[in-house]
Amino acid sequence: MAERLDRMSVRLPSETWAAYGRDMDAVAGLLDGPRARGAFLLRSLLAPPWSMRIEDEAPLTLVPVVRGSAWLGMDAGPRPDEPSLEVYLDEGDVALVRGPRHYTVADAPGTAPQMVSDAVGACRAIGDAPSPLVDLGVRTWGNDPDGPTVLLTGTYPLDGEVGGRLLSVLPPLVVLRRGDLDADLVSLLAREVSQDRPGQEAVLDRLLDILLIGALRAWLDRGEAPGWYRADADPVVGHALRLMHHDPARAWTVESLARTVGLSRAAFSRRFTELVGEPPMGYLTGWRLTLAADLLLEPGATVGSVARQVGYGTPFALSAAFTRVRGMSPTAQQRAHHG
Repeated sequence: MAERLDRMSVRLPSETWAAYGRDMDAVAGLLDGPRARGAFLLRSLLAPPWSMRIEDEAPLTLVPVVRGSAWLGMDAGPRPDEPSLEVYLDEGDVALVRGPRHYTVADAPGTAPQMVSDAVGACRAIGDAPSPLVDLGVRTWGNDPDGPTVLLTGTYPLDGEVGGRLLSVLPPLVVLRRGDLDADLVSLLAREVSQDRPGQEAVLDRLLDILLIGALRAWLDRGEAPGWYRADADPVVGHALRLMHHDPARAWTVESLARTVGLSRAAFSRRFTELVGEPPMGYLTGWRLTLAADLLLEPGATVGSVARQVGYGTPFALSAAFTRVRGMSPTAQQRAHHG
């Protein structure tokens, strides 16, 4: 019970649930879940001047502005095509920040950082003075319990919790303005984040997942979607994508997929590649391996059990494909995740 979002205890409008249900197939191809596990969630209550330097290099962080406003400045990346970025966030806006680039969140662009969050998850004051940001209760900190600005921070700290397919297409910074996504999602997360009830971490993980799904749907609807997302609306290719998503363990071939959707092998392969941007078997391999990467993080998972779930006949076959595509073996990923 604690591992699912219970509609009896966490209520969203029925139309919100219906909308997310309709779009889960398309979005699931990008999210590979998502499945937050003990995600870092924090509410910040702030009065000017305030500034926080974030160097945790987390794969993905959501920053909703519940009340007030903030400035978010992202450092330049190592390549010339990765300039520094600076955006103003107003009440109701949500920022999606993709790591590993460092960034600062502050009341104004010129406010010097007062604390830094580093790559090992530690927060420390900058300089000799103690940080003005202090513990203000359950998952809450800041410099003023009555501050005019209220921010939420929801961080996916591990690569396996956010699919590589998402991180490969998401820009370093996405800002969704008030009205771009359902305000009930932010309000609900803001209400739940400071509560301390049985199963609360599981509830917060699922709420963060749903907010991420909502934010990504809004971003994708702006016309910045990858090819496979647009292809989901195609009656033929969309059908094939859903078949692969729902039953990755099946021994799919180009021929069997083409036969199921009612096209010749050549016509199906051509149409799929044009719309998705890669051939059917290449897409299926990527989908299976991203699922495998996620399943390998489950307690008690073995390479053999995961291989069967994602369509590989032997642990060796999965290990070879996983290592070739991801640069490390499945067991090496497990060791890295579990420390």
